[in-house]
Amino acid sequence: MGTAQHRYDMIADGDRVCVGVSGGKDSLTLFWFLYERLSRIPISYTLFPCYVDPGFEDGFGGVLQDFFAQTGWPPLRVESTDCGIVAHSDANRENPCFLCSRLRRKRLFEVSAELDCNKLALGHHKDDIIESLFINMCYAGEISLMKPFLPMFGGKVTLVRPLALADEKDIQRFAGHLRFPEFKNPCPSAETSKRSEIKALLEALYRGNRKVKGNIFRSLSNVKTDYLL
Repeated sequence: MGTAQHRYDMIADGDRVCVGVSGGKDSLTLFWFLYERLSRIPISYTLFPCYVDPGFEDGFGGVLQDFFAQTGWPPLRVESTDCGIVAHSDANRENPCFLCSRLRRKRLFEVSAELDCNKLALGHHKDDIIESLFINMCYAGEISLMKPFLPMFGGKVTLVRPLALADEKDIQRFAGHLRFPEFKNPCPSAETSKRSEIKALLEALYRGNRKVKGNIFRSLSNVKTDYLL
């Protein structure tokens, strides 16, 4: 995360950072590092963790809120929405995961504006970035991905992904070492999403050659536009 911070100058002194917390290992690891490093770096910033509840039954917003309180972290804001319900309704002909993600992201931007935050930090890692490339190629017909540093709305808020250079397996080991709680995802599409299909495809490629993952990630900043249509 330190490498990503210095490469992209993600978070600066005086920043107000809204941190999207999903309850998963990635966002909890992200928040742990953002909070922990405040005690050992020469800059200061303020963190505002926020969980956007998609509205499914058996949600865990309250339990996640209690975990933040017990850990001594800043209070977790829980936003109750119907994003997941709308995304899975008959009115939506799109991929439910795409719409749900977009609606939850929209709410995070609204919360960021309300709290006067100039940064929005999300817990996407290297594997997520690679998967988003393949999802967009296979299902949207475009070459695009999650950028680690992305100014938006005329620079009013910048979306940052401090874990962009971290491998998912390293995050899993770290979360296990700290014994973060595990929350069951109540989404009905959790195990059948397009991302799950792409993840399985990529894992097969990685097993065949351990250099494939690194080569794919390096290729994202080594694009030869003369050889594109």
